Amino acid sequence: MIRPQPLQGIAPQPAAGAGGSARDTGSTLRRLWAGIGAQRGGLVLAFVLTLLGTGLGLLGPWLIGRVVDANVVPRTLDGLAGACAWLLAVYLGAAGLTWAQSRLMIIVSQRTVTALRSRLFATLQGLPLAFFARRSHGELMSRATNDIELIALFLNQALPQLLTSVVMLFGSLAIMLWLDPWLTLLALLVVPLVALATRAVARRTRRHFSAQQASMGELSGFMEETLSGQKVVQACRREGEALRTFAGLNAQVREAATRAQIMAGTMGPAMNAMNNAAYALMAAVGGWLALRGHTSLGVVIAFLNYSRQIERPINDFANQFNLAQSALAGAERVLDILDEAGEPGGGARPQAVRGEVEFRGVSFGYQPDRPVLRGIDFHAEAGSSIALVGPTGAGKSTIVNLLMRFYEPDAGTILVDGRDIRELDRDALRAHCGMVLQEAQLFSVSVRENIRFGRPQASDAEVEEVARLVQADDFIRSLPQGYDTPVAGNGGNLSQGQRQLLTIARALLADPAILILDEATSSIDSRSEARLQAAMKLLLRGRSSFVIAHRLSTIETADRILVIAGGRIAEAGTHAELLQRQGVYHGLYRSQFGGAEKAVEAV
Repeated sequence: MIRPQPLQGIAPQPAAGAGGSARDTGSTLRRLWAGIGAQRGGLVLAFVLTLLGTGLGLLGPWLIGRVVDANVVPRTLDGLAGACAWLLAVYLGAAGLTWAQSRLMIIVSQRTVTALRSRLFATLQGLPLAFFARRSHGELMSRATNDIELIALFLNQALPQLLTSVVMLFGSLAIMLWLDPWLTLLALLVVPLVALATRAVARRTRRHFSAQQASMGELSGFMEETLSGQKVVQACRREGEALRTFAGLNAQVREAATRAQIMAGTMGPAMNAMNNAAYALMAAVGGWLALRGHTSLGVVIAFLNYSRQIERPINDFANQFNLAQSALAGAERVLDILDEAGEPGGGARPQAVRGEVEFRGVSFGYQPDRPVLRGIDFHAEAGSSIALVGPTGAGKSTIVNLLMRFYEPDAGTILVDGRDIRELDRDALRAHCGMVLQEAQLFSVSVRENIRFGRPQASDAEVEEVARLVQADDFIRSLPQGYDTPVAGNGGNLSQGQRQLLTIARALLADPAILILDEATSSIDSRSEARLQAAMKLLLRGRSSFVIAHRLSTIETADRILVIAGGRIAEAGTHAELLQRQGVYHGLYRSQFGGAEKAVEAV
């Protein structure tokens, strides 16, 4: 298991609950800044380039005003060519610095989100199964893709624009104050109105953008679930229902996005209206002052240009406001995952495990008020075969999940070779366990690599040998590229039985001391199962095994059978002993084999 290491500076914070209030904006921004880590130098350099480029751009209106006063008003060409050359050089320099800053910000943003995406994936790899039981896989995918992409757009587009806007705004105001303080005060009349409008809109849009991202995650989760189960959807003729549900979720996304976009979109027109009114007023007052001789025409023209440069950062802020709010909402959703507590590491790392297992008074519930297991007690000798049978939902899979430390018991102790497994490192414990699930999980690599998944260092000869032992070699060699045939998404180009054989081979190749088979042969035909059972008897010799089975014929030779009912061990014994008791196991056996007479004959 991957142990995620924290990004430099991103310390865990209490996560916002589902449907709870959004994080504090300042806290989110501080954590993003801390998470930039090694990219801070690039960001500082980009800020320096912004200062230089914007500074050159600020010289333009002043030079134009000088040309007006020195050449246009007196109607002379003296020095005009030199002034125009300086003006051209200033604007070309500003453009070059802006290009360099943009290129640098692209590099910084992509490196930052690459590290953040890696951190998020590592965190997900280290979270307990209980976390994934509470979350939709599609919703998690939305956080790992859509939300992180929004952060990238913020760093690549919105942040540089905001930096430029701040420098442009304060630089323009400084030059305007130097040129004419009274006209500057007139230009500043619009600033309090802009600040009030921005604050009013910000309070509302942040909430709407958070709702938009949550709705998008829910829609992504439904799409992932429906597409992965498309065969079931079509078999049950639920396409119409799926379309109706999708339409409802899609409408939720549309409504949330519409509210957020409309609210954010009010800023642009409001800014333009206030800026145009202020520009008209300044032109009128400036013209009157020039006619009265209180200032020059060049100063008025420079002022009007600078007033437009004040408008531009304000308008840029309005235009980037939408993206910034979406990015902050996305960042909060990503940070919520990073704040999740992973499986604690540490503990002893035994080099060898004999496979002795003991449960002492183990109780557990996935929800605190709904126990699944109640006081489970049993002891399995090293190398023994233990079968777990019982009705669906009795707690059979929960027992092996606790043994693998996917969950921790609420009460009691689980021991392996006489040691409490809570004292053992999870990775070390699982390295000595092999698990085959009823639902065969394969990956989009070759057949060979799927078998080798639990033991990457295994040789090709070992892979092929274990495939022969589990009766998989013949069908593998019949594939287009044999062992090197790529497996489609989760084994879509293989039958269910073939997929299950590959997962059995994968578990056995890992050579575990404890092997867990959870309905491992349920998708294999009877003839293949008979041959597989003969091979597995040889393979299971000398190792402990826990077999969960509904087909009781597959566990008749188990050293001990535990009958689980109502979260407790109702009966325990060998196949023959349990039939003679004529209890719960006898009833299960009779229901499968059609009568007590056959059950008695089987003894």
